[in-house]
Amino acid sequence: MPRPTGNVRLKAARVAAGFNSQQDLADALTEHAKGMGIRGLSIGVRQVRRWESDNPPWPQPDCQRVLVHLLGQNLEALGFTPPWGAEGVAPDPIRRRPVTGGAATLGLAMGSGRAVAAAHPPTAGADFEAVTRSHRRLYWSVAPTTLHPAVVAHATLGHALLPETSDPTRRTIAVALAETYLLAGRIEFFDLSEPTTAHDTLLLALQAAGEADDALLGSAIIAHMAFVPGWAGDQEGARERMTAARTYARRAPASAEFLAWLDAVEAECETRCGDTRTALNLINHAEDVLEAGNEHPSPPWMDWFSPPRLAAFKGNTQLLAGHLPQARAALLQALEAMTPGEEKQRIVVYGDLAAVEAASGNPEEACEYAGKALDQLVLTWYATGMDRVREVRRALTPHQHERCVRDLDDRLYDWSTTLSALRR
Repeated sequence: MPRPTGNVRLKAARVAAGFNSQQDLADALTEHAKGMGIRGLSIGVRQVRRWESDNPPWPQPDCQRVLVHLLGQNLEALGFTPPWGAEGVAPDPIRRRPVTGGAATLGLAMGSGRAVAAAHPPTAGADFEAVTRSHRRLYWSVAPTTLHPAVVAHATLGHALLPETSDPTRRTIAVALAETYLLAGRIEFFDLSEPTTAHDTLLLALQAAGEADDALLGSAIIAHMAFVPGWAGDQEGARERMTAARTYARRAPASAEFLAWLDAVEAECETRCGDTRTALNLINHAEDVLEAGNEHPSPPWMDWFSPPRLAAFKGNTQLLAGHLPQARAALLQALEAMTPGEEKQRIVVYGDLAAVEAASGNPEEACEYAGKALDQLVLTWYATGMDRVREVRRALTPHQHERCVRDLDDRLYDWSTTLSALRR
C-alpha cells in the first residue's frame, strides 16, 4: 500500500475539523480572517494546495494567525517547517504555540508541550495569574470591546511564557492561560455575538486546560462550548458536549454549585432547542443539588453562577414554556436577590420580565421593564441582554401604535443606545 504523500499533518487536521476539501478550508480561512478582524485576507484553494504539498511554504504572518486559530494547532504540528530552524533564530510569539497536539473537535487527543529549559523565574506564574484574575474581575464593569483585546494580548503572552518555564510554574501559567481563553470566549459569545469565534477560542482554552491537566476547568470550558450548538438549535451537538463536560467533572472534586451550573447550562440548551420539559426537570435537579450541598468549594474562577442566577435560568425556561405566572415569580425572585456587580444578568432578567408582560397582554408593563434594561445597557453593554430587548419589541408588534411602544422605540433607537450597539 503506498504511503500518503504531501503535508499529511495539515490534511489530517483539515479533515478532523470538518473541512472535507481544500476549497472548504480555503473558504473557512477567508471567512475566519474577517471574524478575527484581519481585513483584506483572501485565501484560495491554490494556496491550501501548496500548504498540503510535499514542501509546504511557511505561511505569511496573517495566514499563520488564522490557521492556528481555526485548526487549534501550532504551525509545526500542522506540518510546516519554520524557516529559522537551521539558523537557530528565535520565532516570534505567534509562531510559538505551547500545545503541540490540538483538538479540532471533541474527542481528539491532546498532546503536551515539550519541556524546555526554564527561562523565567518561578514568580512568572504568579505574575501572569494575577493579571488573569484582574481581567476576570474587570469583565463585570469594563466594556467588552475594550477588555477583549487586552485579554487576547494576555493570552499571547501566556503562549510565549509557557514553553520557557518548568513545573510547577508551567502548570500555573497553563491554568491561567486556560482561564484567559475561557474569558475571551465568554466575551465573544455573550457580549459580542460571535459564536464561531467563541468556539475556536474555547478550543484553545481546552488545550491549555489539558496542558495543566485541570479536569474541572476542562469541564467548565466544554460546558461553555455546549452553548454554541445549543443556541443554534443543535440539540444533539449540545447534549454531546454536556456529556463530555459531566465526564470531566466526575474526575475532579466538583462543588454542588458547579454541578448545579452544569444542570443550568444543559437546561438553557434544551430550552433553546424547544424541550422545555427536560429543561425544567434539569433546573429542579439543580435546585436539589444546591440545597443538598457538598464539602467541595467552588473554584475562584467560577464567578458567573449563583442561586439568583439559577432562578433567572428557571424564569426564562418557564417563560418559553408558557408558564407565565411562574416565570414572573421566579424572575422577580432573581431580581430581588441580585447584588451589585451582577448588572449584566440584571439586564437579562429585565428583558425576560418584559417578555412575560408582553406575552400576558400588558404592553405598558413590558415597555417599563424593557426601558430598565435599556437604562442599564447604556452603562453596561451586553449583547445577550440587547437580544432580549429586541425579542420583546418584536412581541409588542400588535401594540406598536400605542404610546408606550412608541416611547420604547424612541429609547431603543436614541443616540446613546444606537451608538452603544454600533460601537460593538
